[in-house]
Amino acid sequence: MTLATDARSISTAQATWLVAERDILSRLRSKAFIISTLILVLIAVGGIVWMGISSATTSGTPVAATADSAEMLPDTEDLEVTEVADAAAGEALVRDGTVDAFVTPSAGSATGVEVVALDEAPDDVTSLLAVHPEVTLLEDPAVPFFLRYMLGLIFGVLFMGITLTFAMPIATAVVEEKQTRVVEILISTVSARALLAGKVLGNLILALGQIVVLAAASIIGLAVTGQGDFVTDFGAPVAWFAVFFALGFLLLSAMFAAAGSMVSRQEDISPTVMPVMYLVMLPYFLVVLFGNNPVLMNVMSYVPFSAPTAMPVRLYFNEAAWWEPVLSLGVLAVSCVIIIAVGARIYENSLLKMGGRVKVREALKG
Repeated sequence: MTLATDARSISTAQATWLVAERDILSRLRSKAFIISTLILVLIAVGGIVWMGISSATTSGTPVAATADSAEMLPDTEDLEVTEVADAAAGEALVRDGTVDAFVTPSAGSATGVEVVALDEAPDDVTSLLAVHPEVTLLEDPAVPFFLRYMLGLIFGVLFMGITLTFAMPIATAVVEEKQTRVVEILISTVSARALLAGKVLGNLILALGQIVVLAAASIIGLAVTGQGDFVTDFGAPVAWFAVFFALGFLLLSAMFAAAGSMVSRQEDISPTVMPVMYLVMLPYFLVVLFGNNPVLMNVMSYVPFSAPTAMPVRLYFNEAAWWEPVLSLGVLAVSCVIIIAVGARIYENSLLKMGGRVKVREALKG
């Protein structure tokens, strides 16, 4: 895909799309991009299939029981009951390892039954037969920390991984174009702002496309393995995540592009983009490690760099009012406009400056 040679013959919108189309086609022709996408799909589908197989193969603890004692056992999938004619048959199954325990009636037991085992008390059986007192909770049941941890990990890995996959290459591409002087040809054809907008738009389309592919593969995998309930539970949070991701990606990709425009050599890019990398990674670690802290999660829901991860987690657990994601999205949108404007100014003023690293103050002054 080539750009027009007469800058006066195309509008800014056309120039933006030409740059975006060039970047999209370039990435789609890359074997590394295609292979990495396929690997992500295989990992997602493989994890879903493994979950389905694990849930399908999970069986209850095998126990033997006479007809009378079987009626006293709790109706639960945690026990796999085999009825026997008498105590001798039940004890025989215990001795040959067919069952873990034999349950027989006992008038002197509080539960009405006695558990017979071989050489170790079966705690998983006795816990089901124990008499538990009634418990009254003064507040809503607490969400297990592990579940919060896993959700934060999922949304955080998606946001951080896909952002770094598509936004970081913008910075390296800008440096490569400066180092090879290609940028001078591009700027003679399109404006610097159109070049920046095209790069960001092209990579945003690729990132959202990868999310759609992963979501479609996951939905198909869940449906095939009989785990369709997860689609209903995750539907709304994933939809909000996609919207937050789009704005968050625009914000961060503009910062990566601005950082890349400030240097002229690939070896100088790491220290320049490192502050932006921290802005991507730190919120991820905060949400994962402190996902059980409601105050911190509320605050992070309105911080532009952590909202795409924190808000979907809160929405999944119904901890956010209907207006909170709207307000958080508004804060993110305003931040996006401001940072993109600043990033575009740095990009425009630094793009044609060769040699040493351009300082932020110098780039802002122009």
